Amino acid sequence: MDTDSTMKTIEQGALEVVTPEELKEKLEKDPKTAYIGYEPSGKVHLGHAITVKKMIDLQKAGFKIKILLADLHAYLNGKGSLEEIKEISEYNKQCFRALGLSEDTEFILGSSFQTEEDYTMKVYQLAISTTLTRARRSMAQISRDAEDHQVAEVIYPLMQVVDMLFLGVDLAVGGMEQRKIHMLARDNLPKLGFQSPVCIHTPLLHGTDGSDKMSSSKENFIAIDDEPEVINKKIKKSYCPAGEVEGNPVLEIAHHFIFSEKDTLLITRPDKFGGNLELTQEELIQMYGDGKLHPLDLKNGVAESLTEILEPVRDFLKNS
Repeated sequence: MDTDSTMKTIEQGALEVVTPEELKEKLEKDPKTAYIGYEPSGKVHLGHAITVKKMIDLQKAGFKIKILLADLHAYLNGKGSLEEIKEISEYNKQCFRALGLSEDTEFILGSSFQTEEDYTMKVYQLAISTTLTRARRSMAQISRDAEDHQVAEVIYPLMQVVDMLFLGVDLAVGGMEQRKIHMLARDNLPKLGFQSPVCIHTPLLHGTDGSDKMSSSKENFIAIDDEPEVINKKIKKSYCPAGEVEGNPVLEIAHHFIFSEKDTLLITRPDKFGGNLELTQEELIQMYGDGKLHPLDLKNGVAESLTEILEPVRDFLKNS
């Protein structure tokens, strides 16, 4: 695959690449490393799967993939004891493999290096060069909106920056909620004598309740290992206002997980309601936006297709 084709594949589905010129340079490098970090804190869901799909694109483009299972980050974020978090980490690792990452993907537990003396010193050095205002801007949105804060919430983004340094990262991937931390890394790693990573940001998937982000803590998610009847039930209950295309989680699921695998979506309907439809994404958006497709018909079609697409994931996890 030539550079232009590789660039197109990597950029497809991403909201931004910071910067495309730097990415082209990285593609010429060998070896090259791409990283993403996940808090091991619950079920792996479709929101995670969007970023995993991008890591698979990067793997195919020749990047060595490093997945940080950020147990200490999860601990700082109040997600349980370290023992509980490490147990969830193993489940998360199997889920990410089930989604299609190859065998040479490296999974790294944060606590395996984040207590080393040199790591701690780099966090201190970064703390000296980072204002409190900048650190607070880099917190998770839910933390920034709180009235009071734990000191851990400020340490968290500094650790993420130093993670990139210790993992030898050429490229960092994350949802748009990670953008401020990635920009903190790009601005501050050169102050420590290291290159800035290229950063790729993917869309956030709306929760099934219509909220801004799918999250296991909000119970508004579809897990990648949900059984067919569970997927069907969750899709049926999902926010899906008639005629509304923007911010519609059911249409987003179709976009990211169905039309990325198939050219059309089959919607089965009784003859008295118009019979079956086989629609391209463009046709689906047009028809739904015009109010010519009932939300329940859309939900039924998406639930059936998503169940089929996730079947290999469920089988992998049952046999692992």
